[in-house]
Amino acid sequence: MILKKISLSCQTLVRFCHSNVKWKDRVFSGIQPTGTLHLGNYFGAVSKWVQLQNENREVIFSIVDMHSITLPYNTKELEKNVLLMAASLIACGIDPEKSTLFLQSQVPEHTQLSWVLGCLTTMPRLGQLPQFKEKSSTLKDVPLGLYLYPVLQAADILLYKATKVPVGEDQIQHLQLAHSLARTFNKRFGNTFPVPEVLIQQNCSSRIRNLRDPMKKMSKSHPDPRGRIEITDEPDVIVEKVKKSVTDCTSKITYDPENRPGVSTLLTMHSLICGLLPEEICEENSLLDTGRYKHIVAEALVEKFTPIRQEILKLIDSPEYLSKVLQEGQQKANLIASNTWQEVASKIGTIPSN
Repeated sequence: MILKKISLSCQTLVRFCHSNVKWKDRVFSGIQPTGTLHLGNYFGAVSKWVQLQNENREVIFSIVDMHSITLPYNTKELEKNVLLMAASLIACGIDPEKSTLFLQSQVPEHTQLSWVLGCLTTMPRLGQLPQFKEKSSTLKDVPLGLYLYPVLQAADILLYKATKVPVGEDQIQHLQLAHSLARTFNKRFGNTFPVPEVLIQQNCSSRIRNLRDPMKKMSKSHPDPRGRIEITDEPDVIVEKVKKSVTDCTSKITYDPENRPGVSTLLTMHSLICGLLPEEICEENSLLDTGRYKHIVAEALVEKFTPIRQEILKLIDSPEYLSKVLQEGQQKANLIASNTWQEVASKIGTIPSN
């Protein structure tokens, strides 16, 4: 009886100590190499990454190529897109000297930890995730990878013991899975992972809609490429896309995302570039109609993204440099990943504890 009380007291003490661990502040985020970044990607994710990097935080960014093979793909396109994504991130301001930028598949501990975490979750839990429901609804044969990729996403985060993860609103439920898996692992095997804080971009980037179909988000999956502005678009292409964007029959410039999504998207993009509130832009351009205002938005977009586009083209012509950046990033990522995996493996019993 006395031994039992002592045992319970020790367990309570351990839980108390675990709950008061001071984790090192570390940011992690990943992006799939699915082609060129569009404005939604840039303002919704990458610009936030650059801001976090420039706040002198420890930041780790991964090009998550393993996530890109859950559905049929072209192998040569994937290889090309990896380098394009690396070039795009660097051109947008990710500094390999300040950040760790690496290719997910080059760090095998991602998939090792994913298997361990997969053994801690359930099929009903994964089946409830909205993106799985959405993507699997159109498929006759659903790949297992599509079902399991949220577990790999959790492993991506927990492997680096990230304390903060910048994500879009559509990924919040997947982050909740990472939270659940961190807590489950800690409870079963001892405190190992921090429960990461979700950082949601606090601007109107989520309101960037498809230029041709403003009821939908700007996305690479939309069949009409005129609906999205890519950061590698040439100036005349940007001008034409903005000029042909769908608005409505009201010529006045007003910001009303719910009732006027088309013109509101123009205002959102302009706001994100110039730093003014959409309402302030409306006041400045109160004498213009939507046709004339489109020219102003197009000019702002061209001025913002032309230097980025030129830098991307320059970097793409230096594949050796891009490969070197990813290799050096892999080496830095490996230092953290291997330590975490050794700790995990020891706790789950796959290797002897020292």
